[in-house]
Amino acid sequence: MSISRSPSRLRPLFIGELRIDPPVLQAPMAGFTNFAFRQVVREYGGVGLQATEMVNARGFVWLDQHEAEHPDRLWGVKDEPRPLAVQIWDNDPVALAEVGERLARDYAVSVVDINFGCPVRQVTEKAHSGSYLLRDPDRMGRIIECVAAACRPTPVTAKIRLGCTRDTVNAADVAQAVEGAGAAALTVHGRTAQDFFQGAADWEQISAVKPHLQRIPLIGNGDLDSPEKVVRAFDEYAVDGVMIARASLGRPWLFSQIAAALRGQTPSPDPTLGEQRECLLRHYELVVSRFGADKGTLLMRKFACCYAQGRRGARAFRKHVATVSAPAEFHRVVERYFPKGDGMTSDK
Repeated sequence: MSISRSPSRLRPLFIGELRIDPPVLQAPMAGFTNFAFRQVVREYGGVGLQATEMVNARGFVWLDQHEAEHPDRLWGVKDEPRPLAVQIWDNDPVALAEVGERLARDYAVSVVDINFGCPVRQVTEKAHSGSYLLRDPDRMGRIIECVAAACRPTPVTAKIRLGCTRDTVNAADVAQAVEGAGAAALTVHGRTAQDFFQGAADWEQISAVKPHLQRIPLIGNGDLDSPEKVVRAFDEYAVDGVMIARASLGRPWLFSQIAAALRGQTPSPDPTLGEQRECLLRHYELVVSRFGADKGTLLMRKFACCYAQGRRGARAFRKHVATVSAPAEFHRVVERYFPKGDGMTSDK
């Protein structure tokens, strides 16, 4: 892996007064970026700012009103190291402000991020939230203004897509509304909601947003799956930071490799298969510690599948690990497909 970058060109990112160094953020991903994942990433290092899964504002308020336990999406938030962002979503400014204020005051989070980018139908068409709101920048501005006032001095940020459809790309207009309403940073994913996760992220369109921001940083997101691509993003596009999403799910060491590349160093090679097995089992241990052996094993299936991506025998591993229901089964499958060797075993 050959990467050359002058360390003097690497600048820390500031979200309000919060220093993010390196300027590499871990994306919030529903169903994945819980405390267990964040802790595994943290143990490898290299992340400037981590984020939780997205939290529904009205669901949070309902739990408060009924004195019910808050969802596992806030697992670990009160006690884990900072900086840490919590992402919230909804279309109700009052509910979002109430939850943002609670997160800033009672949970002492570093950043409250508002999701305006989720393309999932349950969030968009059913709840009129997430990327659905991109069609109305003024409404987005009112939401941000309300949440920012409630959270102050904790910075509030926004995450968006380029637009709702390829024919209605309006990220520049949205960016101005976001900044004008008092947001401290803007993250742009280089696809539209219509694209979902198909096709390539358009970094030219991400970069085109920068001239429309006067004070706040622009963070680019989409298809960053290697240190080389991250270095290229900073070299070729007008972004102040980057956000890493799906590529990190089975490679929590990716952030440390990226951080090294941005310092002008040669990134370390991927861990050996045996080391990856230990990482996977560490992840499993954290999930089980929270949810218990039975539920933890079921929840870990999807995480385990991510660790096999791109490896020989991955299909067979996913087939087997997707059916495990007890710790002994889980360990047996992992030991079989992640031996002390150079590659995954084939299913023979």
